[in-house]
Amino acid sequence: MKTIFVTVLSASMLLSCQTQNDKQKELEAAKKASIDSMKMVAEKQRVVDSMQHEMDKQQATEKKKEVVVVNQTQAAPQRKKMSNAAKGALIGAGVGAVTGAAISEKKGEGAIIGGLAGAGVGAGTGAIIDDSKKKK
Repeated sequence: MKTIFVTVLSASMLLSCQTQNDKQKELEAAKKASIDSMKMVAEKQRVVDSMQHEMDKQQATEKKKEVVVVNQTQAAPQRKKMSNAAKGALIGAGVGAVTGAAISEKKGEGAIIGGLAGAGVGAGTGAIIDDSKKKK
């Protein structure tokens, strides 16, 4: 009877040790799976953060482009219209130069004299037109 009792006792001890070892292995496997899961979540979050950072940089670049475009349209100054006196002087100078060169024997002198005379007459005529428009 003693031998049976010792045999049963030693067999139960061996089984209980193995059960504890199996439980420790399961616990370690669960810990490892949990750590692996946390690492995977951290890696996914790192990728998402990286993508968000790149999107923020792209949006900032687009906003800078929008600001540049807006500033360019606002910064364009209005061109002043040429006065009638200036237009008359230019037209008169051209017509006078051509006429002076055609009439004179010395083409260069005729063009210069005709251009000056035409510019004077054209500027005077344009000034009269400007003055009459201001009065209206």
